Amino acid sequence: MRLEDIQNNAAIRGIIPDALVTVVSVQWFGSEALELTYKTPSSKVANELLYRHDEPRLEIVEQGRPWSFDGDGALFRLVSEAQRIRLAHLFDPVLAVHTSVVDPLPHQITAVYEHMLPRQPLRFLLADDPGAGKTIMAGLLIKELIARGDLQRCLVVCPGSLAEQWQDELFRRFHLPFEILTNDKLEAARTGNWFLETNLVIARLDKLSRNEDVQMKLQAPDCRWDLVVCDEAHK
Repeated sequence: MRLEDIQNNAAIRGIIPDALVTVVSVQWFGSEALELTYKTPSSKVANELLYRHDEPRLEIVEQGRPWSFDGDGALFRLVSEAQRIRLAHLFDPVLAVHTSVVDPLPHQITAVYEHMLPRQPLRFLLADDPGAGKTIMAGLLIKELIARGDLQRCLVVCPGSLAEQWQDELFRRFHLPFEILTNDKLEAARTGNWFLETNLVIARLDKLSRNEDVQMKLQAPDCRWDLVVCDEAHK
């Protein structure tokens, strides 16, 4: 567009970020510059000097039509798909089951969806027999809470011999990228507290119980967890 196209009451895009302004008045200074008085969507009146080199960033929008269909279609699809996924749990009551590589048994679905999820905040003792699929139940609970926007930070505490098994099960079955606490990670933490930098953590029970420095880091005011899972809690 050209500066000559700017008329009173026109709607212009490009004066302020991500918003249209309405032209109040135009005063020319020669043929190469003008002073634009405009009103923002919040009814604030402001002025700006415009020159010929500003023309490429300006666009006249049809009065009364502050939108158009000339946006990036791929970006719109990406945003709409993200919104659909964010709200998926409202339409699929067992979303974690359908988005995980598991075939849960009836008692696992009952435990997670009828007893655990309705009880928030939750303190739950899962004391099934060995081999009953307690890890799968925990994974379903974690993934469902993430899908519903109720969980961002999770700490799994387990015996040292089971840490890699937990990590493998949670990633292979539920696509949850948990990281195992190690000395190298503690020392390499940019903030000095690795727990603050990592949202999905697996920690060995013996390391937490014997290392006072780790305990101090866990007690930091900002080190809060949405869910803590304690495996072999009776130990």
